[in-house]
Formats: sequence, structure tokens, C-alpha cells
Amino acid sequence: MPDAGDGRARYRRILWFAGRYIMQSWWYEVILPRIGLARFAARGRTARLVRVAQRFRVLAVDLGGLMIKVGQFLSSRLDVLPPEITAELAGLQDEVPAAPFPAIRQLAEAELMVPLERAYASFVEAPVAAASLGQAHSARLAAADAADNGFDQVIVKVQRPGIRAIVEVDLSALRRVAEWLVRLRVGAGHVDPRALLAEFTATSLEEIDYLHEAAGAERFREMFADDPRVAVPDVVWERTTRRVLTLSDATAIKIDDVPGLRSAGIDPSEVAAAFADVMLEQFFRFGYFHADPHPGNIFVAPVAGSRSGEAARPAWRFNFIDFGMMGEVPDTMRDGLRRLLLAVASRDGHGLVASIQDVGFLLPTADTVELERAMVQLFDRFGGMGFAQLRTVDQREFREFGKELTAVVRSLPFQVPENFILLFRSMSVTSGVCSSINPEFNMWDAVEPYAARLLREEGGNTIVAAAREAVSMAGIALRLPQRIDALVTRVNDGAVTFASPGIDRRLIRLEQLVRRGVGAVLFAGFLIGGILLIPHAAPLGIVLMCVSALPLVYALVGGSSREERRR
Repeated sequence: MPDAGDGRARYRRILWFAGRYIMQSWWYEVILPRIGLARFAARGRTARLVRVAQRFRVLAVDLGGLMIKVGQFLSSRLDVLPPEITAELAGLQDEVPAAPFPAIRQLAEAELMVPLERAYASFVEAPVAAASLGQAHSARLAAADAADNGFDQVIVKVQRPGIRAIVEVDLSALRRVAEWLVRLRVGAGHVDPRALLAEFTATSLEEIDYLHEAAGAERFREMFADDPRVAVPDVVWERTTRRVLTLSDATAIKIDDVPGLRSAGIDPSEVAAAFADVMLEQFFRFGYFHADPHPGNIFVAPVAGSRSGEAARPAWRFNFIDFGMMGEVPDTMRDGLRRLLLAVASRDGHGLVASIQDVGFLLPTADTVELERAMVQLFDRFGGMGFAQLRTVDQREFREFGKELTAVVRSLPFQVPENFILLFRSMSVTSGVCSSINPEFNMWDAVEPYAARLLREEGGNTIVAAAREAVSMAGIALRLPQRIDALVTRVNDGAVTFASPGIDRRLIRLEQLVRRGVGAVLFAGFLIGGILLIPHAAPLGIVLMCVSALPLVYALVGGSSREERRR
């Protein structure tokens, strides 16, 4: 365990690094522009940002602990950090030298309260994986435990000795950094550093609690209990504590091992498509998802037997491991995500921006005209392209469009709700994994069939949503004539005057058109509602279709304005 002196040195080193580059950012991005040197400050911005990210990578790998997690966490914050930094941090790997085995043995035996030789029939000293918070060892269960669980090959995760003290030091330093950011207003308007740190703290503390990870594995298994594509290792509860976790061995072919997949007779392109679909299920159906689906945590395991109708091709499944970092999306936000998904699938720029605003990424007062235009251009130019196709696009076009879109986004009150930070990370990793398996992978091809299936399976919910939308539109439409009447009355009373003498006639004509428009809206609402309800409630559907005739007549021959009736 690190002593107090080591902890103080670590604390000072983190603060020195953060303070130095916060002041650098403040100087170039705040002070110089205020004294008329904005162009000078912008000249070397990209090179400065890349250097900061590279130096942070060196610091994170050297210190370990939470610093690697900080880099991975920030790499998904495209709304806060410039792309030069997030791109550099995206490749930060949680791989560090293994802890000495005597220290691992001591911690494991203290947790399990028995010698390793009694807890396991065998225990391999060399770890199969080592990370900043813990490491994993291959082992075999003792005969009695193997008989109870039905298997003997296991993976044992053991926390790094002293890691809790290191985490406390790191979090203490990060709290101080967050206070600096608040006082200097760095990133103001886009993110609350205290809220961001609170989420990171909660995630980090959960990740060093192996009982939390075990519970996450059980919940994940229940979610996919009826899906043969997904398997989850079994938890050996008799050999699991907060700092030691024993799971059935689920290792197989790493998902990005393309030669290994092909040698097993598995088509990588099929794996990429299936993996995207499985992750979409987590995001949009269950609202509980694996937040760190990198290749080291996903295996492809051949299954005995063959697929029905495809005797020559072996069956396989995904083995998910490492459930320490899991994300959850509330039901209300999940509905917004589904609408966003459908907007993306239909290349609807306006609908996409509206969904982004509904979910909470943009404040209600945001002027989204330019963002809508940028989204429409994005879909028109790049929509439907796969990774390989995008590589053929002129890089200058990418850069120009990226600069334009970045400028638009940064000009808006853009924010990422706390619940979505892990979701962004998981989506980003998923896309990268699929493209690494199959360079021709097209995310549109995964999203569109999933969106269509989602609509089919939620037909009842779609009807309810459509009915609510129709009621809302009808309410707005019914209030419009009253508002126009009030405006016309004010004009007639002289409360509002206009320079143009023909404005009265135009308002009267507008009122008449709106009244007839109300009739048309109600007619369409009743008619469509009736059609949708016939398969589920035929009598009510027929009644609505018949009632739709009344507003139709009103739309065609009625709707005369008050002034016309006076004449």
C-alpha cells in the first residue's frame, strides 16, 4: 500500500499538471483574444492541444490508478473537449504492469479468509490481464465448488493492493481541479465540472466494488436470457467479495481477431452486424448497457452444433465479460432516444435536431436553424456511407464540413445530460469495434432494420403516441382561431395599427384559411386515428372514421370569418 508521502507526491503531480494547462488555456483562449490577439492565439491551437493530450497520456500511464480512467472518460466528451484532444485520448489503453503475485496472494487470502490452495485446486500466478484497478488470473475451482457450480475453469479478478487509497487521492485532486475550472469558468455554458466529477466518482467507486460487478453480470444475463446470441459468465458467489471476483471462464476468440474468426469458419462481417444489433438492444430496448465493450471484453465463442438450414456454417455467440462499468438510461430518456434513432434512420435533419432538444442536449431557447441546416447537409452528403466509402471522400471536404459543424455546435447552449456520458462512450467503442472487424461495415445498415423492427414490435405504443400527438395538434389548431380573432379585434379597435391599408383584408383572409385548416387537421386526425385503431379496437376506429366527415365538410364549405358574416 502506498505510504502518505507517495500519496502527497501523487496529489501534487496531478495538480501541477492540471494547473499548468488550465492557465495555458486561460491565457490563449481568454486573455489574448481580449487584447486583440485572437488570430495569434488561434495560430498554434491544434499543435498545443495535441501536445497537452500527449503529455496527459504519459502522465496517465505513469501514474495508473484513476488517471487512465480519466483519459478514457474524457475521450467521449466531444461536447466539452476539442477533437484534437479526444482523438488522442481515445487510444488510451488500461494496460499496466502486473502487481507482484505475493501482494495479490495476501489480498486474496485476506478477502476469502482461506489459503489460495484451499480456495482453488490451482491458481496461475501470471495474470491473463492487468489493468490499473485490478488484474485477472486463471484458476480451477476446488472439487466441492466445481460440483456445486457445474464447472471448474474460472477467472479470478483481484484488486490491485492499495488501490482504494490511490483512488481517494486521485478523486481528492480531481475535486480541486474541478473547483479551479468553476472559478476560472473554463468550459462554462457547456458543462458543470462538479456534476461531471460526481458522475465519474460514482462510476469509479462502483468499478472497484466487485459485488456491484457481480450483480451487474447477473442482471445482464437475465436481460438476454432468451437470446442465444449472448452469454454471460456465471458468478461463483462462494469465492466472491468486494475485492475478489470469481467467474466461469468465458474467454474465446477476441471479437477483433479477424484471422481467428475466419479460421473458426465465422464470417467477420456477420459478427460486426450482430454485435451492433446486440448493443442497440441494450441502448434502446433495455436501457441498461455495457459501457466498456472494447475487444478485450467481448469474445466470440463457437457453439456445438450448427444453425438450422446452414449445416455447413458453425453457430457462435458473444461472451461478454467485465461488468464493472455499466450504464443505465431512464425510461423517459429512452423514449427520446428511440425518437432520435428513428430520425437518424430516416435521414430527418429537422426531426434529429428536435429529438436532440427533447432529450436535453440543447436548451429550449437554443436557435437551431443553423444546426438543422448542417444536419440536412450531413445526411445529404454522407448519409448511408460505410467506413470504407468515407475513406474515399476528399479529406479537405471532411475538414471543412467538420469545422462548420463544430462552429455551429459550439455556438449553441449544448450540454450532455449526465446519464448519457457512458452511453456516448459505449456507442463510440461499438462503432470502432465494428469497423475494425469489417472495414465495409455500414452503421446505417444496422440502424435502419433495428428501427423498423422497433416500430413493428411497439405498434401499440406507436398508436398511443400518435393519438397523443393528434390531440396535441388538434388543441393547438383549435386555439389558433381564438388568437387570430383577438388580434383582429385589437386591430379593429385601434389597439394595433399598420402602415398598410390592406392588412385588415389579409388578416381576415388568414383567419378564414386557418379555420378551414383546423377542419382539415381534425379530419386527418380522426381518419388516421380510426384506421390505426381498427386492428385493435374496430368499433372505436369505425366511429372515428365516421366522425371525420364533419370536420371535412367544415374544411370544404365552412370556416367563414367573423368579418364575412358581418358583411
